[in-house]
Amino acid sequence: MIRRVLVIRLGALGDFVLSFGPFAAIRRAHPDAAITLLTTAPFAELGALSPYFDRVEIDRRPRWWQPVATMRLRRQLRGFDFVYDLQTSSRSSLYHLLAGRPRWSGIAPLASHPDRDPDRNFRHSIDRQRGQLRDAGIGAVPLADLSWLRAAGQARLGAELGSETVLPADAYAVLIPGASAHRNVKRWPSGGYVEVAKMLVARGLVPVVVGTEAERGLAQAIVGATPGAVDLTGRTSLPGLAALVAGARLAVGNDTGPMHLAAQMGTRCLTLFSSASDPALSAPVGPDPARLAVLREAVLADLPVGRVCAEVARLLDHAA
Repeated sequence: MIRRVLVIRLGALGDFVLSFGPFAAIRRAHPDAAITLLTTAPFAELGALSPYFDRVEIDRRPRWWQPVATMRLRRQLRGFDFVYDLQTSSRSSLYHLLAGRPRWSGIAPLASHPDRDPDRNFRHSIDRQRGQLRDAGIGAVPLADLSWLRAAGQARLGAELGSETVLPADAYAVLIPGASAHRNVKRWPSGGYVEVAKMLVARGLVPVVVGTEAERGLAQAIVGATPGAVDLTGRTSLPGLAALVAGARLAVGNDTGPMHLAAQMGTRCLTLFSSASDPALSAPVGPDPARLAVLREAVLADLPVGRVCAEVARLLDHAA
C-alpha cells in the first residue's frame, strides 16, 4: 500500500504552474496518502496553499561536495513509498539514489515506472507530464481547478495593494514586459508595450504593469509614457499575482512564468515568443484555448507593434 508519496517539482514558475494539473491528478490517485512536495523556496507558498499536498519541503540544491547539506537532502528524500519526479532533470534523477531507490516515476536509469516516451523532449510540457503519469498508472490529467488559488490570492492582493491602489473591476489589462534576467532575448522592447498600453487606455482599460522589483525600471518606462497606467512591479506575491491576472480583461507579455499563471487562471492571454523558446513545447495552456494567442518572431525587436495591437484588439473584441 502506498502511504507516503513525494512529488518533486523545483521550478521555474512556468514549469511549476504547468504541473498544477499533474499535482491534482496525483492527489486524486492517492486520496488517503500523505503527499509531500519537494520544491524550491519561491514556490513553497503555492504548494502549501494548494489542496494537493500535506507537507512542503524546500530543496536548497546543495552542491555535491557539501556533505552536511547533502545529508539533509538525503533525509528529505527518504521514507517514501512512491516518488513522482516531475522535474525529470539530470539532477533530480540522481535523487533516486539519494532516496534509496524507492518506486519512482521519472527518467532515472533504474526507475520502477520509467517514462518510456522516446519523443518526450519534443512534446509540450503538459503532454510530457501526462505521458509520464500514464506510464505510472494515472490515466486522466485534466487542467486543475484553481479556485483555491484565486480565493487565497484575493485576500493577499487586497493587503498588498492597500487602499491607495483601486483597480476597476473587469476594466484593466495586465502587461508583463519582463523575462528571466539572463534571457533578455525573450523580451519585446518596452517601446512596444508603451504603444499597447496607449491602445488599452483608448479602449477604456487601465494598463497594469507587473514584474519583479528588478524590473521596476522597465515598468517605469512604460508607465511614465502612459498616463493612467499603474506600476505594480515588486508589490505582489505569487498568490496575489494570480488573483490580479484572474480579474484582468487581458494579459499581454513575454514567454515568462506569470503568463502561464494568467492562462491557467482563465484570462485571455497574448504571449510573445522569440526563437529562444518554442511555443509548441512551452506555450501557456488554459481552460479555454480560444482565449489564448501566441505571436512569434525570431528576434522580438522585429515583431511589429501593429501585429501585436491587432491581436490584442481581436482578443478584446472576442471578449465583448
